[in-house]
Amino acid sequence: MVLKMLKDAPAISTEPTVGPEALSGQQHPETARKIRWWRPLFLAPLLAFLFLAAVFLFGLGRDPSEIPSTLIGKEVPQFDLPPVQGRELGLASKDLSGEVSLVNVFASWCVACKAEHPVLMKLAAQHVLSIHGIDYKDKPADAAAWLDTNGDPYTRTGADLNGRVAIDWGIYGVPETFLIGADGRVILRHVGPLTDEDITAEILPMVTELRAATGGTKP
Repeated sequence: MVLKMLKDAPAISTEPTVGPEALSGQQHPETARKIRWWRPLFLAPLLAFLFLAAVFLFGLGRDPSEIPSTLIGKEVPQFDLPPVQGRELGLASKDLSGEVSLVNVFASWCVACKAEHPVLMKLAAQHVLSIHGIDYKDKPADAAAWLDTNGDPYTRTGADLNGRVAIDWGIYGVPETFLIGADGRVILRHVGPLTDEDITAEILPMVTELRAATGGTKP
């Protein structure tokens, strides 16, 4: 009896059940819409990674001192900073006109600034041009001690305690140096510590050129 029931039972198919859309080679519209919606989400992280990698590799191949500045050819930002502790003269935008000058952004906690400082001291001793300083996010006592210990090459020194002025100048990090024309416009931006070669090969020739253009005689 059992054998007869087994023989009469319908055969169980081992083939997967498929719908008409699978047999026709087409996806169900709802399934297709879900796939189209999810695909960009999977691609977004990959595209973001490729973009960041390209930016990183591009940056590795560039000289940081050649980072462009939107201030080139424009008047210096409007600012008015109090003097660094122990100094009498602060620094304001109105002080950066009437003569060719150099503005150096520094900080006592900056390692690269320590390497650059002897170069600025040597330049200041030559009395070629006025060098002004913007002390970036420094403790007043630390800034004063730094200049007292290492020497003060600056004619005027402004204390940018909260870094607001540095932001207006587009500072990426310290040290940075700007050559300012007699008309108060930014002529050159140098990112990173200045070297003797930078002074002799780049800064001084431009100072001479600027003064010649305005009838000045001082090198």
